[in-house]
Amino acid sequence: MKKTVVAAAVMSIGLGAAQAQEAVVKLGSAAPLTGTIAHLGKDLENGTRLAIETINAQGVTIGGKKVRFELIGEDDQADPRTGTTVAQRLVDAGVKGVVGHLNSGTSIPASRIYDQGGIPQISPASTNPKLTLQNFKGVFRTIANDVQQGGALGSFAVKGLGAKKVAIIDDRTAYGQGLADETEKAVKAAGAQVVAREFTTDKATDFNAILTKIRATGPDVIFFGGMDAQAGPMLRQLKQLGVNAKFLTGDGGCSPEMIKLAGDAMTATTYCSMAGLPLDKMPGGAAFRDQYRKRFNGEVQLYAPYAYDAAMAIVKAMEKAGSPEPSKYLPELKKSDFAGVTGNVSFDGKGDIKEGAVTIYSFKDGNWVPM
Repeated sequence: MKKTVVAAAVMSIGLGAAQAQEAVVKLGSAAPLTGTIAHLGKDLENGTRLAIETINAQGVTIGGKKVRFELIGEDDQADPRTGTTVAQRLVDAGVKGVVGHLNSGTSIPASRIYDQGGIPQISPASTNPKLTLQNFKGVFRTIANDVQQGGALGSFAVKGLGAKKVAIIDDRTAYGQGLADETEKAVKAAGAQVVAREFTTDKATDFNAILTKIRATGPDVIFFGGMDAQAGPMLRQLKQLGVNAKFLTGDGGCSPEMIKLAGDAMTATTYCSMAGLPLDKMPGGAAFRDQYRKRFNGEVQLYAPYAYDAAMAIVKAMEKAGSPEPSKYLPELKKSDFAGVTGNVSFDGKGDIKEGAVTIYSFKDGNWVPM
């Protein structure tokens, strides 16, 4: 009996010593986990979580010490003010890096908090060019920006869809308005006319007033800069008003949820863009989809692969630097160059992904299909 007790005590001491030798490094994730686009925020957090769980399962040593990563997820509610509160909370919690935010409108003000705290931030979803034009040393993104995406959308509307008259609507967020501005520039550059420029909000559900005004201008294409929570109902209301223009939106509406929300208003004349390659075309896309399904019992929405690569970039930089401290690993993060799920992950001098692809999708047989 005494031998058993002693053996148990020795095992307990050994386990405690092993745990003591294992350093815990906290990484933050920030995205809307409640509200109308919570499904996209959760997708972002899931991608980050999957990367951390994969790293922990493989085991990682940084600077000669075994390290276990811990994820601290925060809900920024897609709100700029809440975003800064969440950012400060993550800094105060001692995170060594942040994957997020989703919305440009929260990423941009939050980035100042991270910069002041010396914490690198990689957004897998925020596309407004302003994010990386603030001269903050530790701000990056793993997705193409709105200059690239808006240029592709505007060119496609005119050259791909033959539009001579284009109406543009945005939700007045940093993301929606920024993407609409770049799309408008590209439409005009391609020789078409912008016959209307209207705006709504990211909380609105009734668009009849602005859509009635747009109907009177007779557009060939209507572009909406915003998220699926507004794009779906908007498309329904366009159908109810008898507007037959082609409908085009950006990555915020290029989701399975958009299809659900729009219902039978989705037709073959509905298009969207994604800043990146289709999941099936990503080098690690097929394996990532299987891994995601197994872990979360659901489908990838939009941003999970980019969040996964963002978390991996942070950890790889820590490994190369031999330290999880931001001041030590940031120089290595800037030099990132590895094969990720989404493609090659490397950043330019501003922090933008170097090889940012843009894909146009059309609606066919109940799904978004890359053109």
